[in-house]
Amino acid sequence: MANKDDHQRRFVSDFKRFFGRGLGILLPSIVTLWLLWQAFVFVFNNVAEPINRGLRVAAIRVTPMLYHEDDRPSWYTVTQEQVSNRALARRRDGLSELPEGAIEREIRLKQFRDEWNKHWYLDGLGFVVAIILIYLAGLLLGNYLGRQVYGRVERLIAKIPGFKQVYPHVKQVVDLIFGENSTMKAFSETVLVQYPREGIWSLGFVTGTSFKDIRAASGVETVSVFIPTSPTPMTGFVINVARSEAIKVDISIDQALRFIITAGVLTPDSVGPDGVTKSQDKSAAKLLSAHEAAERAFETENKKRSDEGSEESSSA
Repeated sequence: MANKDDHQRRFVSDFKRFFGRGLGILLPSIVTLWLLWQAFVFVFNNVAEPINRGLRVAAIRVTPMLYHEDDRPSWYTVTQEQVSNRALARRRDGLSELPEGAIEREIRLKQFRDEWNKHWYLDGLGFVVAIILIYLAGLLLGNYLGRQVYGRVERLIAKIPGFKQVYPHVKQVVDLIFGENSTMKAFSETVLVQYPREGIWSLGFVTGTSFKDIRAASGVETVSVFIPTSPTPMTGFVINVARSEAIKVDISIDQALRFIITAGVLTPDSVGPDGVTKSQDKSAAKLLSAHEAAERAFETENKKRSDEGSEESSSA
């Protein structure tokens, strides 16, 4: 009986250990794939698919100009019988009547969509067109004249009720991530400040110069510093400290974020700027030794507990 209980305890212990190990190995990959899939679905539904619809409408309108009436594709041809059947179906479904021309366009669009769906790779045209349009927008608006025109349009947009409450904040977030101004350059500076009290050093990122009221109240040059939290650096605190008290640290923002996300496990001393671990062979050997030691300690502890349980059973 004792051996059976001991076997069950070992099975439960091993199951928890290996299940936790498998979860730790697979979960990051599964979560990453899920996030990438959700991003793909969002971009496809909200960017690529609207562009694809526009491309289909444009293709239908251009087809008569490119082909002679006798050489047009089969999906373009709509017979009078199809129009009559469609009109009858609309009346039967209680829908409003449409002119024959509108019904013909509707049937032609459906036929072309069916033909489009036979070739799965055509859905990628929306992504390609979106990339080209974004590139052209950056090319046109990147020069002096483009920036001036866009600045005026932006000011007009910012005056529209509803837009003016949302647009400035969205623009700040986008500029923080993709911007090329001085604020974004300052954000790449990693500093060390004493926060939340003197004697405790926290890593932070300078986001810019504090506004004038703070500078006037402090009487010294102050900067705004974002202090990210671990393990989610997208949240944190914004503090204002004297420029002299923000000690610049000679590490990249990627290294600092890696240090914060891993709660200090990965340090800039052990990880290079490109994310590759230094002394990879030695680190791998140390990691293997630590893993084996942990396994031995775990097995010893289990054996000890089993022996204690057997002694208790015997004495009982």
